[in-house]
Amino acid sequence: MAEGEGERLQKALARAGYGSRRACEVLIDAGRVTVDGQVAILGQRVDPESHVICVDGKLAQTVENKIYFLLNKPLGVVTTASDPQNRPTVLDLVSTDTRIFPVGRLDMNTEGLLLLTNDGRLAHLLTHPSSGIPKEYLARVDGDPSPGDLRRLREGVMLEDGMTAPAQVSRVSEGLIRIVIHEGRNRQVRRMCSAVGHDVTRLVRTRIGPLQDATLAPGAFRQLSISEVRKLMEAVGLTAELVASMPS
Repeated sequence: MAEGEGERLQKALARAGYGSRRACEVLIDAGRVTVDGQVAILGQRVDPESHVICVDGKLAQTVENKIYFLLNKPLGVVTTASDPQNRPTVLDLVSTDTRIFPVGRLDMNTEGLLLLTNDGRLAHLLTHPSSGIPKEYLARVDGDPSPGDLRRLREGVMLEDGMTAPAQVSRVSEGLIRIVIHEGRNRQVRRMCSAVGHDVTRLVRTRIGPLQDATLAPGAFRQLSISEVRKLMEAVGLTAELVASMPS
């Protein structure tokens, strides 16, 4: 960037909600701010549209920067931005001044991990059928699936919208199975289990591609680390140049 171009880093941070300009100068002086992976210096000028600005290793929540949250969705919450029936939505659970949206869907009675972001390109790639991003679930079912039932789930079952792709399925304990799918059909896991005679009574998503967090309580959320965002980008095949532009 040519000298004098862009805006001063402390101003960009203050605008993003990190306190007064003086408070942001203290953050910079303490070495807690990086720009494109390098420790920032006081008075440095930045372009939030092109620079990756981080505070304490997390993406600064400027309007221009992309942000990423992982939520453990509880029961009874709908995966929409707003609900005409005034039911609680996932956006009610995540505190941010930036406009974000959920990536994919979990139905109201399904729990577990959900990604929310303002990164439309990454969201599109994660939900596109060709991405093949694995999604892992724990399913409590009626009865105890037999080895034959598990084999049918692994090999694919016929649903009203066609045969499902092969899945990874294992029995955890009586009436509890772990299933990993690479598709994104509506209520797919529930319909698959019903097709082999075992209705789901509880369903929890425990992993989205490289993302998992067994310590995140129901209803809690956190911002993704830089490393997690990099792994997501790599998982959907974003260019090496784009991934390399993010700090390690």
